[in-house]
Amino acid sequence: MHVRRLELTDFRSWKFVDVSFPEGPSVLVGPNGHGKTNLVESLAYLATGSSHRVSTDAPLVRLGADAAFVRVAVGHEGRELRADLTINPGKSNKAQLNRNPLPRARDLVGVFKAVVFAPEDLSLVRGEPEQRRRMLDELLIARHPRFAGVRADYDRVIKQRNTLLRTAYLARKTGGRGNTDLHTLDVWDRHLAEYGADLLAGRLALLDSLTPYVVKAYEAVSAGRGRPQLSYQATWADDAPLTPDRDLLTARLAAALAAARSRETERGTTLVGPHRDELVLRLGDLPAKGYASHGESWSYALALRLGAAELLRAEAVSPVLILDDVFAELDAERRERLAGMVMQAPQVLVTCAVSEDVPAGLAGGRFDVCEGEVRRVV
Repeated sequence: MHVRRLELTDFRSWKFVDVSFPEGPSVLVGPNGHGKTNLVESLAYLATGSSHRVSTDAPLVRLGADAAFVRVAVGHEGRELRADLTINPGKSNKAQLNRNPLPRARDLVGVFKAVVFAPEDLSLVRGEPEQRRRMLDELLIARHPRFAGVRADYDRVIKQRNTLLRTAYLARKTGGRGNTDLHTLDVWDRHLAEYGADLLAGRLALLDSLTPYVVKAYEAVSAGRGRPQLSYQATWADDAPLTPDRDLLTARLAAALAAARSRETERGTTLVGPHRDELVLRLGDLPAKGYASHGESWSYALALRLGAAELLRAEAVSPVLILDDVFAELDAERRERLAGMVMQAPQVLVTCAVSEDVPAGLAGGRFDVCEGEVRRVV
């Protein structure tokens, strides 16, 4: 799979831009703040349905515009796919595939597959559990697009359930004024158990498949210094191991919700479910968070993304690899190792401020990005 053409209108800093990319490596070079990251961010958004830089859509639309437009032509198995996305902050996004409207914009997620590695990915190792859950879910959706709907349904249930619990909590705090009726909580419990079990089963199966690729990638990036371990932790679960059996997980979630009912009503929020789970990263016998060095943390973050790319390649289709301004963050040894691992991919898009930061092995198409223009120079 490779991006043949990218066209943006009113996306971030770009009023309009139209770029054609070759297969193999392409390096986008330009000063910071001139829009090179915005180009690859649009591709990441198209692949995952979200930005790797911001949590809302509003910053993606150019100041003064009402909507942003992303149009991509993708080569895949000898044919061309065209994806069109309209980003409407505060409204429903619109999408087309091969000029045919899709019922929901999320139906476009998973059609174009890309794996992005960016400086923000250091938070996969050093940041909060939410970052690691998001990484798992994005890969899960890329692997099986139906999980975009599962995740959306689960998020909707959590929102409704939290609203109900919060309303009852505030009513008690104000002396009983307001609605304290929790009779519909049982309905939301059933939905949470069903959607949560589906999402959790997908995550567990994914982690089983992903781990060997992450281990292999870490050994390659770090020259065998240390061995990563990945495990899934659900704080709501008892000591029995979690297995990707949906029926069993549904029953366990339902039981955990019943046991936590009094604590949830006291705190006014949902305490049980995969939205509170953790992907635990260890390096040897120690947690990576707080113990791994700066270089080890970068190697771990790289391994997570490279492992994801290898998993997708092994199971379905080679994704486009996007390396967004990461070579400047790596020492010379890790730069060369990373370049050696990705140079054989069907397409690699690299952004950098200084072309000398990119190893010679990734020489290919060269684009200068400056003053609102993209110009191919090699």
